[in-house]
Order: sequence, then structure tokens, then C-alpha cells
Amino acid sequence: MRILITVFFIFCFFAVSGQKQELAQSYFRNGDYEKAILLYKPLFDANPIRQDYFKTLLTCYQQIEDYEEARKILEEQLLRFPNQLYLYVEIGYNYQLQGLNELAEQNYEEAINFITINPGYGFMIGRSFSQNHLLDYALESYQRAKKLNPKLNTEISEAQIYGEKGDLEKMFSLYLDLIDKNENYYATIQRYVAKFITSDNQDPNNILFKNLLLKRAQSDPKDSWNILLSWLFMQQQDYKKALVQEKSLFLRNPYNVARIKEAGLVSYENHDLQPAKEAFELILKKNDPAIIDPQTELLAQIYLLKIEKELGGKGIGLEKIHKKYQELLNQYGTSAATIELQLAFAHFLTYDFDRPDEAILLLKNTLPLANSAFDKGAIQIEIADVLVFTDQFNQALILYTQVQNNLKNSNLAQEARFKVARTSYFKGDFQWAQNQLKVLKSSTSQLIANDALELSLIIGNNMVKDSLNEGLKKYAKADLLSFQNKNQQAIDTLSYVLTNYKGQNIEDDALYKQAELYWDTGFYEAAEINFLNLLDNHPESLFTDDSIYNLGLLYQQHLNKPEKAKEMYERIIFEFPSSIYLVKSRKAFRQLRGDNL
Repeated sequence: MRILITVFFIFCFFAVSGQKQELAQSYFRNGDYEKAILLYKPLFDANPIRQDYFKTLLTCYQQIEDYEEARKILEEQLLRFPNQLYLYVEIGYNYQLQGLNELAEQNYEEAINFITINPGYGFMIGRSFSQNHLLDYALESYQRAKKLNPKLNTEISEAQIYGEKGDLEKMFSLYLDLIDKNENYYATIQRYVAKFITSDNQDPNNILFKNLLLKRAQSDPKDSWNILLSWLFMQQQDYKKALVQEKSLFLRNPYNVARIKEAGLVSYENHDLQPAKEAFELILKKNDPAIIDPQTELLAQIYLLKIEKELGGKGIGLEKIHKKYQELLNQYGTSAATIELQLAFAHFLTYDFDRPDEAILLLKNTLPLANSAFDKGAIQIEIADVLVFTDQFNQALILYTQVQNNLKNSNLAQEARFKVARTSYFKGDFQWAQNQLKVLKSSTSQLIANDALELSLIIGNNMVKDSLNEGLKKYAKADLLSFQNKNQQAIDTLSYVLTNYKGQNIEDDALYKQAELYWDTGFYEAAEINFLNLLDNHPESLFTDDSIYNLGLLYQQHLNKPEKAKEMYERIIFEFPSSIYLVKSRKAFRQLRGDNL
């Protein structure tokens, strides 16, 4: 009993302490430093080892200009922990805040001199200088430590200082020096460099980093520079240029096939099909069992079929693709190792070959082959998709829900939840769909989160309580017909919406959706009319920048009106600087202007 009482009081102590800390942090964040001191002082006195308490309390005293109290706690802390040599930096900074620069510099020099005794102190002292925005002293600390012990990796710390100072060339160079020493730093350096580059290949930082890499590649050719150039081009969505770098790596070392495969997958996922095609063809061309394992070879075959279909495989082309899928199944067999092939073939049978019944049969035979819950979940989702394709909503919902429950918190579960919402939307059960979408808007998968937000906006902007929502139901029906590849029926249904619900919120959604369908079916002039109609009559629509950008693509790619295309891209650049189409519009505008990209 005594033990239980002791545990209870300890729990209460920590609970109260935690509440005080939260309140103290709240006062500190809001600039109410005197109240923060009243709470932080007893917390620090009870826990002098807590650096966060110490630093925050010190900052509070300095913010209210009580430098004497700040001096006292600094000296007390130095007496308690004489090995915390960074405190000389803090003492100096406290003097500097009072304008006592000579005393400040004496303490700064004393701190730096400790590095001579032990170069390892450079990190602790340099970090303290950096935290107090004394960047030149921070650099001096790291550089002295490095000079005394060249084995120390001070490059990241120095590079961050140069980044704060705006000297990006020195920052990038230091990061590259570290890669030159140790290739294990790739992920770390990419993470730091990513903060300074964008997806725009004309951004000055991107150009600077690229030029530094090219200069090193010319003077000291090595894999490191090709790998980083490939990564940079990937960030810029220049997948063709990225593949050039990967090819160089592959020619030097054919065992780099995993990088070629990844380049192909990323290009495909971002709808840049030509470099994806080249990557997968390169894998098959190698044809060396010692380098290309059967799984990689099969994956390349699958994606080449997907690419062939997307590049225009219709009519006779689809027959050939169907035949090739059958040949692959005969060659590789049906087993757990070929589930991806079976899923791809079922998808093709449903959405491209209009044989959903064959797809269902194939998938049901595939299901027992699954060796993991995730493989089983992927097959169930594909079966459910085919059921939606054939208007069997209730059966589909059962399967989606099973995946959602069996694989909780996984990406597959989130995908299943989204498809529950979408199927409910197709059925006209808008409120239930919205309930599911609310959860998904913060999904760990950005793709699912974006899809959830888009569908939620369509429903939320057009659903009216205590109403039959007939306009939204018709729009959802058109959306379903589009999903089922019944594009002409979808277009006709949207025409009904546009005629009978003119002037209502649903009109701009219907105009945009119908424009997309006109585009997909090759009626480019009709798509143009819809986009222009939307811009004229719904200038505040959520689809405004989408419509302008798509008009640019239409004029550039299909209607042979380059000047009008430039006009649309310029509108995105100047009127919608935060649009997701900004970088693509700049690139397309420069291309039309004749710039050398």
C-alpha cells in the first residue's frame, strides 16, 4: 500500500511539473517574460541539469534587461558544471547585450582558446556562438578545431553558418567536400541542400549547385557527382537529364541497375513517359542474369506495357498488349512472385480492354497466392475497384472496409478509406463520404491527402443541407461514368448539369470536368470553349489557375497557337505566383520564347 501511495505522489508531482512547464512555455512564447521567470526559476532550481530550463530562463532575464540576474545564474551554472565551457560564450554575450564589448570579447577569446586544449570542444563552443547569432566567432571555432584535428567532420556545422550568412557557394562546397570524404553522407547532404533549391531549374541556387557539381565532375570524375546531379535533376523534374546521369553510372558499374529502375519508376509516376521507357528498355537490353534478377526484368516488362498503352495503344495496339500480358503470365507463371503482373493485367482487362469479368476471375485466383496481409490488401482493393467499375457498390464497400480494418494506419488502409469515401460519393451518400474525407485530409500519403481534399471541396461546395442535391448527384454520376471509361455518357450527363443547374455552384465543376473529358476524347476546341467559359463566368473558381494552365497546354500541344500559349503561361506567372503550375509555366514559357534549357 505504501508503495502505491508513493507511486501516486510521484505521478502527481510529474503531472503538476509538466503543467507548470507548459504554462511557462506559453508565457515565454507570448513574450510575457516576467511571468515565465516566476515559473521557470523553481523548475530550473529543482533541475539545474536541464539545459532547456537554463537557456530559457537566461533568455527571459536578458529580454527584460535584468543582466545582473542573468550574470548570477551564469556564474552559478559555471560553478556547478565547470566543464560546460560554452558558458564563457554566454557570459560574453550577456556583456555584449549591455554594450560592454571589451569584456564580451575577452570571454569569447577565452572560450575559443579552450579549443586548443581539446579540438572536440569546437562543436560545443561553435554551437553556442551560432545560437547567439555570433556567426564569425562560430566559424572561427569550427575552423580552429578542424585545423588542430583534420579528422573532425566540421563541414556540416560550417556549411550551416555560411548558409545563414548567405554565402551559398561556400555552403554547397563544404557539403560536397564532406561527400568527397565519405559517401555515407548522401542522405544528410541532400536533406540540407533541399532547403535551398527549388523545382525551378532556373533558380539561381539550383544553377549554382549544378555548376559546382559539373566543375567537380570535370576535374575529378567520380560516381558521387553523377549521383548528386541525378538527384538535383529529379528535384527539378528534369527526368531525362537525371536518366543521362544514371546511364553514366550504369555504364561504369552495371550493378547500379537498382538506380536505373528507380529512375524509371519516378519518371513514370510523374507522367514523364519517355525517360521511363528508356530506363526500362535499358534494363531489358542488359539481359545478364548475373546483374538483372527475374523480378527486376518482369517489372521492366510490366511498365513497358503500361507505357505503351499510355502512349496511345488503342485498337490493334490494345490487342498486342493483351497478347503480351498473356505471354508474360505463361512465361513467369502465376505465383506470389508475380502478383504485380497479375494486378497490372487485371487493371488492363478492366479499364482498357473492357473485360471486367475476366479481371475479377484472375484476381480471385490470385488472392490465395498472397503471402502477406499487404499483398492480400492490394488484391482486395483491385477487386473492389473492378466491382465499382461494374456498379457493384455494396460488395466493393465491404472489401474496402476489410482492408481498412485489417491494415490500420497503413497507406493501403488510407487508400481503402479514400475509396470508401469515393464510392459513397458515387452512390450519392455525400455526408458519409465527407466524414471519411475529413480524416484523410491529413493523411501521411500526400497523394491520398490531395485526392481527399479535392473530393471534399467538390462535395462541400455543392452539398446543401435539407436538399435533395440533385445537381451534385448528377455530377457524381458523370464522375462515375468517367471512372468507368464511358466518356461520352459522362459528357452528356455534364451537359444536362450545365443546362439544368446553370448559375449554381456546381456549374464551374461541371465545366472543368467536361473540358477534361473533351480533351481525353480529342475534342480540343470543345475543351478550349469550356475552359474559356469557366474563366469568363467563374473568375473566382478554384479551377481558375488549372483552366489557364490547361489552356496553355492546349494551345501549345494541340491547337498550334504558341502566342496564346505564352499568354496563358504569363498569366500563371504574374497572376498566380503561388500556383502549383508556376514552375511548369515558367519552363514552358521559356521554351516557347526559345531559351536554351
